[in-house]
Amino acid sequence: MDFLERAPRHLFFTGKGGVGKTSVACATAIALADRGRRVLLVSTDPASNLDEVLETELVSTPTAIRTVPRLSALNIDPEAAALAYRERMVAPYRGVLPEAAIRSIEEQLSGACTVEIAAFDEFSKLLGAEAATQDFDHVLFDTAPTGHTLRLLELPAAWTGFLESNVGGTSCLGPLAGLKQQQSLYAASRHALVDAARTVLVLVSRPERSALREAERTRHELSLLGVVRMELVVNGLFVASDSSDAVAVAMERRGVMALRDLPEGLRSLPRTDLPLLSFGLVGVPALRTLLTATQDTIAHAPLDVGVIVRTPPLADLLPALEAGGHGVIMTMGKGGVGKTSVAVSIAVELVRRGHRVHLTTTDPAAHVVEALGDAVSGLTVNRIDPLVETRLYAEEVMKTAGAGLDAAGRALLEEDLRSPCTEEIAVFRAFARTVVKGEQGFVVIDTAPTGHTLLLLDAAETYHREVLRTAGQAPDEVRRLLPRLRDAAFTKILIVTLPEATPVHEAAQLQRDLVRADIHPFAWVINQSLLPLSVTDPVLVQRRAREGRFHDEVRTLSPRVALIPWTDTKTSRLELASTTDAGLATSPAAAYSSPYILPNQSGSAR
Repeated sequence: MDFLERAPRHLFFTGKGGVGKTSVACATAIALADRGRRVLLVSTDPASNLDEVLETELVSTPTAIRTVPRLSALNIDPEAAALAYRERMVAPYRGVLPEAAIRSIEEQLSGACTVEIAAFDEFSKLLGAEAATQDFDHVLFDTAPTGHTLRLLELPAAWTGFLESNVGGTSCLGPLAGLKQQQSLYAASRHALVDAARTVLVLVSRPERSALREAERTRHELSLLGVVRMELVVNGLFVASDSSDAVAVAMERRGVMALRDLPEGLRSLPRTDLPLLSFGLVGVPALRTLLTATQDTIAHAPLDVGVIVRTPPLADLLPALEAGGHGVIMTMGKGGVGKTSVAVSIAVELVRRGHRVHLTTTDPAAHVVEALGDAVSGLTVNRIDPLVETRLYAEEVMKTAGAGLDAAGRALLEEDLRSPCTEEIAVFRAFARTVVKGEQGFVVIDTAPTGHTLLLLDAAETYHREVLRTAGQAPDEVRRLLPRLRDAAFTKILIVTLPEATPVHEAAQLQRDLVRADIHPFAWVINQSLLPLSVTDPVLVQRRAREGRFHDEVRTLSPRVALIPWTDTKTSRLELASTTDAGLATSPAAAYSSPYILPNQSGSAR
């Protein structure tokens, strides 16, 4: 990998969900360690899967990777960071302030905003406090999908500016004195972020138009933050070795066309291409292969396969989804698995069936409109825009809570509303308002990648306390949000995954988290599967055979499972449920004429 030769102290890996950020970050960390460098690999993703990829149980402090000398890794645990942050803020006031004041401070520090800022606090230490990482030559950050990452990287500037202007004494994070202690650290982290001699932002993408457009958007927004040193990694570039394989030819063509139309801003960046591998990138041996593999070296003999199993298409879920005549349908899962495409296709099909439908997204990257394409009569589409929602919320608070205040009180309230926490509250309220619309028709919500979504849902029971503090009352939609999400007849959650280890296992953890909150997913959707397709290219044959065990695993996790074959078309995903090789339309019967070959534990037929 070219940028290994010029790797600075800090490397950030970011990009659209599912592009392989974690794999590339891990492979880079291993390669640097193999060259004799002392390396710390850090995940800032609330839904980190570093543990699985490195086959090592990680905590919030550096853990040595046994199989890679000089490499350590850690996960920034948002919940653990929030607990530590809360205690650090409260401890100086115990025994000094009345108990009622202590309880008020703890209440202020109980929301999702605190979770985010506490995680950012840990991130700042690793980036801005040299003593915290003085034992390492390189610190690599494996980040959350783009929208969440941009939010994280914006925070040094946001909090520095807020602290410089805030003179009132409190914010949604509690006593300002506690924040002032961190101001120099936040300034140092921002300086490190924009220092080209110390930090490089690695934009990871797939050879796909949507992923490359996302990389360009990220490049532009990072440049506005003052980041000048960036590089591009195109991961999963496929070259067909069998010209008779229609799927392989279509897959190669898609990559060629995407790179031909590479956004202008990305063309000037140093670029590294990595091949599509025939095997999963779990474990150090596989990760070592990523940076050195070529298409000629990664194809192996076909794997043994087992028995025929038919999985119904996505369209088969529609009768159950529309049975109530109204409600909320949410697509959830790891970034890059196709949540947006599934949400769009369901919304379009519900409209075609005569229903009123509102389609929206909680994803900061907001790809819904792009995925939809042309407007659809009867379908209303929007996004929860953080900037718009923050402005409207601040105006509302000033009209209500600020109405009876004197000039000094209004100034203090205005100052409080300039805190980055205000955005979190505003977005949460907008989400709650969106869910309410499901009482009058169907609301289809394309959610952010797993970690960001969980932070939003976690707020359902705690955020209203911050709203009460600021605005004086919790709206009805906020109070009723969690009961609505728990109502299986009203809210139906579709967990979308790819037939690969990390997306399936991350989705399984998501399901466990939801169930603990008494929210039970309706069904799983396996997207972009090669199993129903006829392939002969060695790499695709390998990938197809390896899918089987993940299909099997999904069946143990949900009684309802639907499947979408890999396709190169841009038509509705519901229509794609009846396609075969290279996205060529066929009858539903023809789509399943190729058997679904799923291995079982023993390799024998069921």
